[in-house]
Amino acid sequence: MIDGGAGTYLAVVAAGVAAGAINTVAGGGSMLTLPALMALGLPADVANGTNRLSVVSQSISGILGFRRAGALDEAAVAPVLLPTAAGAFAGAVLASRVPPGVLKPVLLATMVAVAALWLARPAAVTAPARARPRRLRDSPAGVAGLLAAGVYGGFVQAGVGFVLLSVLGGALRYGLAAANALKLVCTLVFGVVALAVFARAGQVAWGPAAVLAASTVVGSQLGVRFAVRAPPAAVRWIVFCAVVATCAGAYVRR
Repeated sequence: MIDGGAGTYLAVVAAGVAAGAINTVAGGGSMLTLPALMALGLPADVANGTNRLSVVSQSISGILGFRRAGALDEAAVAPVLLPTAAGAFAGAVLASRVPPGVLKPVLLATMVAVAALWLARPAAVTAPARARPRRLRDSPAGVAGLLAAGVYGGFVQAGVGFVLLSVLGGALRYGLAAANALKLVCTLVFGVVALAVFARAGQVAWGPAAVLAASTVVGSQLGVRFAVRAPPAAVRWIVFCAVVATCAGAYVRR
């Protein structure tokens, strides 16, 4: 049952704004929105599906911002999307068939683990500076990495931006801005694929989904303007603490 009080929806809005900002410049915003949706009273599988509308909305908003800034490599879009979308479909189908009692602890544990990795190994999600990008057809590791990122994003979504940045920056050697732009293209496509799968399975609560989607669009615009100015170490600590607190709250909720 959804707890529709003003306070619970305000928490969803706050998580959405923060997530939109974080996802625009790096990734991991779903580590905030998923626990917030579960704290609202949604089962883990429905929270997972409900979160996908916000993934779509903030991805569109961020892509438009990067495109206006000239950071989107449009020629690379189609090659990058094929393995990512294929993986996302497989991951979403798998997630929609996992019992909620199994999925909830998996989601919470995954989110804490990814937050800890981001805190301890920030270089894992940082693209090399001034590197010349590799073509996907010349990088088997890039193809495999994008396929794996798609499966993970279709299944969980939380922290998938880190996975995509590590593939686009590490394997394909895109600079941070270009990697972020392509990352959002990928999250948009498998966000659409995953949303369709979850909606068909009846695992989207459209009211909370709309509230969260609007909030993440606001956050993505704020992120483009302000979030990049914050010290990276401070942002990592804030996100890690928020994730641990919200996951603990969602876990103990009756």
